[in-house]
Amino acid sequence: MTASRWGLLVTTALVSAGLIAPAAAQETIALETIDVVPVTPVAGAGGTGRSATGERIGGGGALPLAKVPFTVETVTARMLEQDRATLDPTFTLARTTPGVSLSDGQGNSFRQTLTYRGFDASPLLGAPQGLAVYQNGTRINEAFGDVVNWDLIPQVAINRIDIVTGNPIFGLNALGGAVNIEMKNGFTWQGKEVSVMGGSDGRILGTLQYGEVIGPWSFYFAGEGLRDAGWRYQSPSEIGRVYADIGHRSLDSEFHIIASGAKTYFGAAAASPVDFTRDNQRAIFTYPQSIDTEVGQIQVTGKVAVSPTWELSGNAYVRRLSQFVIDGNDGNFENCSSRSNFRGFLCFEDDGFSAAPGQTQAQFRNQFLILGPQNQRIPFRAGVPYGTIDTVRTEATGYGGTLQATNRDRIFDRPNTFIVGGSIDVANYSFKSSSTLGVINPDLSVTTDPLNPTYGNIPGLGTGPIRTAAALGIAPSQVTGSNLYMGLYALDTFDVTDRLSLTAGARLNFARITTQDLTGFSPDVTGTHYFSRINPVAGLTYRFTDGLSLYGGYSESNRAPTPLELACANPNRPCLLPNSLVADPPLKQVEARTYEVGIRGSVPNFYEDGLLTYKLGAFRTDLTNDILQVAVPGNAARGYFVNVPATRRQGIEAAAEYTTGRLSLYANYALIDATFQFRGDLSSPNNPLADDGLITVRPGNKVPLVPDHQIKAGFDYAITPQWRFGMNMQAFSSSYFRGDESNLNRKLPAYFTANLNTSFQLTPTVQIFGLVTNLFNNRYANFGTFLERDTAFAGRYVLNDPRTTTLVQPLSVYGGVRMTW
Repeated sequence: MTASRWGLLVTTALVSAGLIAPAAAQETIALETIDVVPVTPVAGAGGTGRSATGERIGGGGALPLAKVPFTVETVTARMLEQDRATLDPTFTLARTTPGVSLSDGQGNSFRQTLTYRGFDASPLLGAPQGLAVYQNGTRINEAFGDVVNWDLIPQVAINRIDIVTGNPIFGLNALGGAVNIEMKNGFTWQGKEVSVMGGSDGRILGTLQYGEVIGPWSFYFAGEGLRDAGWRYQSPSEIGRVYADIGHRSLDSEFHIIASGAKTYFGAAAASPVDFTRDNQRAIFTYPQSIDTEVGQIQVTGKVAVSPTWELSGNAYVRRLSQFVIDGNDGNFENCSSRSNFRGFLCFEDDGFSAAPGQTQAQFRNQFLILGPQNQRIPFRAGVPYGTIDTVRTEATGYGGTLQATNRDRIFDRPNTFIVGGSIDVANYSFKSSSTLGVINPDLSVTTDPLNPTYGNIPGLGTGPIRTAAALGIAPSQVTGSNLYMGLYALDTFDVTDRLSLTAGARLNFARITTQDLTGFSPDVTGTHYFSRINPVAGLTYRFTDGLSLYGGYSESNRAPTPLELACANPNRPCLLPNSLVADPPLKQVEARTYEVGIRGSVPNFYEDGLLTYKLGAFRTDLTNDILQVAVPGNAARGYFVNVPATRRQGIEAAAEYTTGRLSLYANYALIDATFQFRGDLSSPNNPLADDGLITVRPGNKVPLVPDHQIKAGFDYAITPQWRFGMNMQAFSSSYFRGDESNLNRKLPAYFTANLNTSFQLTPTVQIFGLVTNLFNNRYANFGTFLERDTAFAGRYVLNDPRTTTLVQPLSVYGGVRMTW
């Protein structure tokens, strides 16, 4: 919370000195409302502004921090501005926020999984999503898989990000909390700004933003563009994002029409075998691998004061997503078995699987047979490094909205805030995956050329594209479906005394998920599933002094299985993870129970008139029926989703920040103990210590990829009125590889990284700035899993080490110029 005061002091000083233009300063001045934090999604819809009389209006589901009985972490626009050259909001969250870490399962820093307290908000299909993410009050967990595409969010247009824990009012997926992103508008940011940057790996990027108020109207526009070659081979990045807001305000109302769009392209989206990166840190695995994503969204937000104590607020939206993935892979092909009656021809490896309900044995056998362009059988040829080009296309259109009423009437002559509301989110989606047979070349590229010059003419391949079964594990997929999520919620905060506040509320969640198979291979994918639950919340805050408060609370939340999980939940009918759908036995919804307690406060005039803020808290979240993604013996590419009885996340967080007119210091620590709370066997076929493909999980085993300990610290100092310099560091303890839920193998090592930032104000309107990431060029991995060993992969490579990891980006240097007027 102190960042706003710090930003206000510094900005005011610079304006007084004539070093920056007053118009640009308004971005930070508007953040003086940072001590009012969201307790509902609508609170962040459209921002918080002031009426013509200067009074703050709106706020909707927002309360003073001192009355919120759970943890709130805030990242401001000024913090994001220091990291502008990354164009990535997760970078700032990870370097500043206790409990946040990143893991790069896709080999690109723009598409990392953000983990908070052991819960994920990930762009990776199949990852267990445990955080609800909102942008201006609209839930942006995508319709298929609940993934969060961080690369689609325009960073320059972000006003603030709040992470709110222990509050089921945020709806589905808020197991570990909610990430509430409030965007800028013309009432909260005025001025004109253009910046151009460049640096390592050929990165070139530019941003612009414009905000203005004309009478009761406001206008805001932002745009971003980036291109670089990537630090790994075959790993370019291209980003284009735009955001626009038109607002209107009167003495008792405020409305906004918002439009946003983004198009991104990334290459080489996968981890690399340790055997490769040991020789060359830039190495990748097979390619091509690319992700091409487009999104467009139109949103309307508004709030109206219908009386001195009642306010209505709400939003409505339409969102369209399109994503196309190309993935070159190793092919699991073999000589057809004798039981298939096609021995001597090429088949997909089919051992251990059975026909789907309603599928004849002939249909089942034939779906493994690889057919050429004229449906001819393809002779099997030993020694050919067969591969596949797998493609996945996801399309989704969603729409919905939220309506909320807030009342601030006094009860028993005491202050009281009552919030009641409802939300509806509807989405239609389609998902299609397919494969084409190819070969893996010595450079690890996968091509579909049947007359490959390296391996010569492969008999029987013909001259046309060849459909294979590999995209599904057993068959191509094409699925359509729809989601319907509805919620009703109420929350009341009552001031028992001037120091004691009590909060209680609940949310009813309802989910209907419908899927339909269009291929005929997987009729059991077709079905409709219903989930519902009432989630309560209760808590209290007590202010011992103006600088010390106690908070504590209890809450429950739930997560409905995603369409992907529901359609890939049968171990006898597994699918290629995370790209395909095969079978559909029921999964149970995940249920979470969270306990939190802590103290927080601030000490003004602390050493040379500085401001010290601090907090210390503890939490525990117990989950039942948690959903895990596991592989099947014999082929790590095939897998399915399964409920497990119980998991737990618990820990301690401590943070402090000190600010004066020239200096800002922060430091925080988090202990995250994420464990399994059951005994049972899970499939992990490539784990080198597995017993016939199975590993045994025991209570207390650690959840993979969650470091136990995190330490973060940083400072920002005005060396002169024109020159600022800052440094920050993060240290994370070791964590287990994905696939090592039994905790028997050596772990991903602990790691440390540091970054530098600086800026110099050349004139009142021109600033030059720089950013250095991974200052000491530490080579560490924040993601790891296992692969199948192969002594003759692609005909020439040896894969003796089953580990595959993603190394982080090496030392990178960026610089740029910003003009503000």
